[in-house]
Amino acid sequence: MEMKTECVDAPVYTRDGSLARAELVARPNRFLAIARLDSGIREACADEAELGEVRAHIADPGRLEELLFPGAIVYLARARAGNTRTPRKTEYDLVLVAHNGILVSVDSGVPNELVYLALKSGFFEELREYKRVTRESTYGSSRFDFRLSTGSADESDAVPAVKAPDCFVEVKSVTLIQHNVALFPDAPTARGARHMRELATAVSQGFRAMVIFVIQREDAEYFAPNAAMDPGFAEALRAAVGANVEATAVKCSIAESGAITLCEAVPVILR
Repeated sequence: MEMKTECVDAPVYTRDGSLARAELVARPNRFLAIARLDSGIREACADEAELGEVRAHIADPGRLEELLFPGAIVYLARARAGNTRTPRKTEYDLVLVAHNGILVSVDSGVPNELVYLALKSGFFEELREYKRVTRESTYGSSRFDFRLSTGSADESDAVPAVKAPDCFVEVKSVTLIQHNVALFPDAPTARGARHMRELATAVSQGFRAMVIFVIQREDAEYFAPNAAMDPGFAEALRAAVGANVEATAVKCSIAESGAITLCEAVPVILR
């Protein structure tokens, strides 16, 4: 892979175990891939009876049509044992795709983990005053990814003289790029538009609110709402920013090992 972004002291998401390189054979539905394991990854798949076709879960609700097509080179992670009594029907998770000389992460759970690490480490300079990070906080009819407050987990800490309002943070995963512009969403999302409206409502009631677009690839120069795909979301985002909801976009650097680094902010263009 050619492009590499230097990301010093940035949050890094890592995976347990090696990734298996494979060729995508088919995608029967949005969440299922059939892939043929590469004969050169026997060490990563030593317990396979033979290197043939396997089933892999795709943890991304988007269309991903420009990334996932027959013949695409993908990287699979061995599925973790679930907590339910029903056994998984897929032995792998499809987590990375090779595309135009770079790697793209298609695991929609990664952005939340990266942002959590970033919030705990003070990576976002504008949010460093918040010491307490709570996952999945309900507001209105939405459940936002994080709620931040200035109070420390240690209640004995001194309380600031002027307490900042709590901040709701919603994280969105971005994989689609056209002409070096990262676009969200890649499929209509009424839920996403509702999130933007309720972030704006939270601001009107005295809270702070932010949406963070995590671009799971490193070839973006800008971020913009995908108005052609979902004009409703684009309008909701523009209205939210007009109501003082903060919007930021950050791209990632991705290694073949599966390590994903949240590193460089890109401009948000509300066109």
